[in-house]
Amino acid sequence: MPDGGSSVGDDERIARAALTRVIEPGDERGGRWLAEMGPLELMARLTAPGPDDVPLPGASPRRVASYRIRAAAVDPLRDLEAVASFGGRFICPGEGEWPTQLDDLGDARPVGLWVRGRPDLRKWALRSVAVVGARACTPYGAHMAAGLGSGLAERGWVVVSGAAFGVDGSAHRGALAAGGATVAVLACGVNVAYPRGHTELLGRIAEQGLVVGELPPSDHPTPSRFILRNRVIAALTRGTVVVEAEYRSGSLATARSAQRLGRHTMGVPGPATSGLSDGVHELLRGEAVLVTDADEVAELVGEIGELAPERRGPVLPRDALDPLSARVLDALPASGALDGGRIAHAAGVTPDEALGRLYELQALGFVERHGESWQLTRTAVRRSNARRGGP
Repeated sequence: MPDGGSSVGDDERIARAALTRVIEPGDERGGRWLAEMGPLELMARLTAPGPDDVPLPGASPRRVASYRIRAAAVDPLRDLEAVASFGGRFICPGEGEWPTQLDDLGDARPVGLWVRGRPDLRKWALRSVAVVGARACTPYGAHMAAGLGSGLAERGWVVVSGAAFGVDGSAHRGALAAGGATVAVLACGVNVAYPRGHTELLGRIAEQGLVVGELPPSDHPTPSRFILRNRVIAALTRGTVVVEAEYRSGSLATARSAQRLGRHTMGVPGPATSGLSDGVHELLRGEAVLVTDADEVAELVGEIGELAPERRGPVLPRDALDPLSARVLDALPASGALDGGRIAHAAGVTPDEALGRLYELQALGFVERHGESWQLTRTAVRRSNARRGGP
C-alpha cells in the first residue's frame, strides 16, 4: 500500500467517508459547502439535533431534510473497516496519494476516493490515458480498444477506463495481457462486481492495477452515477480516446468533459456506415484528434518534439523512496534491461508488487519500459553513479 505523506487528520477522513454516502458524485452544491465549511462543520450541521431547517446556502428545506436523512444513517467507521477488510483504502484531497488534477473539477471534485489495489494512484495518474467507447461495440471496436490498451501499456502508459462491457473491457484486457498497468473507475462501490460478467476481470485489475470509485463499499450503480463517473475518468488522465460511440453516449460525455478540462481528446475513426462511429466522427469534426494506434496517442499526449514519446518526471533522490520502491529500483542493473519477473525475483516481491512500483518509478523518472523489459533511465544511472562516487 502506498505510504505517501498525509495532511488529513482522522476526524476529517471520517467526515469525508461519511459524506460519500450523503453527497452524490458531482453534486456541485455539496462541493461548495465542503469548500466553504470543511467536512467537519458540514457533517456537524447535517447531524445536528433539532428541526431540519439547518442553514445551508442555496438549499430548500426539503433538500436539507433529504441530506439530513442520509447523514443520520451513515456509519463511516464501518465503511472504513469494510474497505480495509478487502485490502482497500480511502484517500482524501490533500493527501500524498490524491491526484491533484482532480481539483480541476472545482466544486464537482470528488469528496474522496475509495481504492482497491497496491499502486499509488497519484503516481500512476501522472502518465495515464483513458480509453472509452460503446458497450455494444463491434468486433472492430473491441479489436482497436484491445490494441490501444496493449500498445499503451507496452509504452509505459497507464490505461484508464470504466470496466463496462465492450470497449472498456477490451482496453483493460489489452493492458493486462501486455503485463501493463490499468485503472478501473467504477460508478459503484469498489467491492461491487458490476457488470457481474466482469467479476473475474475486476479481480485481475485489483490484483495487477487499481479499482477506484467515489461511492462507499457495497453501494450500487445508477444511470446518473455512470454519467457523473465519466468526469473523474476525464480529469484523472492526460487524454481520452473514444473508440466507438453513438451520438448519445456516456463515452461522448467523457470526451466533452476532457475538452472542458483542457485535456487531449482523440477519436478512432470507423466505417461511415456504422451508427456506432457516428459520435466519434462528430468529435473528429470538432476539436478531437484522429488516432489509429498507441503510437499516435503517445505522440499527442507525451512530450513535444518526439515520436510517441515516453514522458519522464524529475528524478528524485533515492532516499525519498519508500523501502519497497527502493528495493525494486535496486534490482535493476546499471546497464541493460530485465523483465518484470526477474526484477520481482531480485527484489524479493511478487510480480504484481514489482509492476506497481515500476510504474510509479517510471512516473518519477527513474525507469523506462521497453516492450516486456524495464531499465534505468540515463538520468537515473548518472544520479546513481554520482551517489556511489562513480564517474
